[in-house]
Amino acid sequence: MAPTFSLDPEVLSGDTADVYFQRTISVLKRAGINPVVTMEFFPQRDGILCGMREALALLEAVLPKEGSEVWALEEGTPIQRKEVALRIKAPYTSFGLYETALCGILAHCTGWATAARECVEAAKGIPVISFGARHVHPRVAAVMDYAAVVGGCTACSSIAGARLAGVVAAGTMPHAFILCVGDTVRAVELFDQILPPDVPRIALVDTFKDEVEESVRVAQALGSRLQGVRLDTPVERGRVTIELVKEVRAHLDLHGFPHVQIVVSGGLNPERIRAFVEAGAPVNAFGVGGYITSAPPNDFTADIHEVEGRPVAKRGRIPGITPNPRLKRIW
Repeated sequence: MAPTFSLDPEVLSGDTADVYFQRTISVLKRAGINPVVTMEFFPQRDGILCGMREALALLEAVLPKEGSEVWALEEGTPIQRKEVALRIKAPYTSFGLYETALCGILAHCTGWATAARECVEAAKGIPVISFGARHVHPRVAAVMDYAAVVGGCTACSSIAGARLAGVVAAGTMPHAFILCVGDTVRAVELFDQILPPDVPRIALVDTFKDEVEESVRVAQALGSRLQGVRLDTPVERGRVTIELVKEVRAHLDLHGFPHVQIVVSGGLNPERIRAFVEAGAPVNAFGVGGYITSAPPNDFTADIHEVEGRPVAKRGRIPGITPNPRLKRIW
């Protein structure tokens, strides 16, 4: 099912636009100038295109139903530097105010999706889950998680992001829960007793005791109901290492719990993920946060290339429509 993007009133009003666009639209309307223009949007770097569905939702809300034409690349498409991703042909004052929003949507979402794809490729088929909602402002958390899923993550941690991406929100348990209860095993038992059976029983095992000891303890407490353990050793303790993962796996197997999977999180990036994979560390899933959320936006530029059918361009650009046979006519 296609995602439904809610349009922020401040975006629709133009309050998030660069102020010179508001002034431009005001002057053009007062002067009675409103040419049909063709505008093209393109990125500054290669990447995984994301944000197009949200951009199209905005355009559908503001463009006139008659006389507008839109072409676009599909969400999740690999895109090259300066490749036209979106082309709009419509009266300028119907959409010129939204150039800032359209560039921003495409830039940030493409940056997040590209970073997620880098982690997914490094994982070589091992699932990657987006754990980055805590690293961004809550107003963009859902869109960030959606972009991570477009980039290849199998799931994400925020409820709103999962809803937007059409996946089930994924998560284990926080250190705060275990600290409030006072014991990892007791916390896991309460988790198991109270939450519905469709919530995965994955225990965080680095709060109070050694990760190996805690893994065995919670496995013994829950038995076959325990689906996995999460290793999230902080940097102050050396982070999760390849050797630690192998040690936890060995002791779980030795105590009769080969079904218990191992999730690794904490400061992961493509290099660290690749190191786990190449060393044959028995990781069943990676949780990635900061690497995805801190990805720089892939800046998008918008240029007018036609005015009333006449090829034009600012200096440094080529007048006329830029050919791109991969573009699909949207309307």
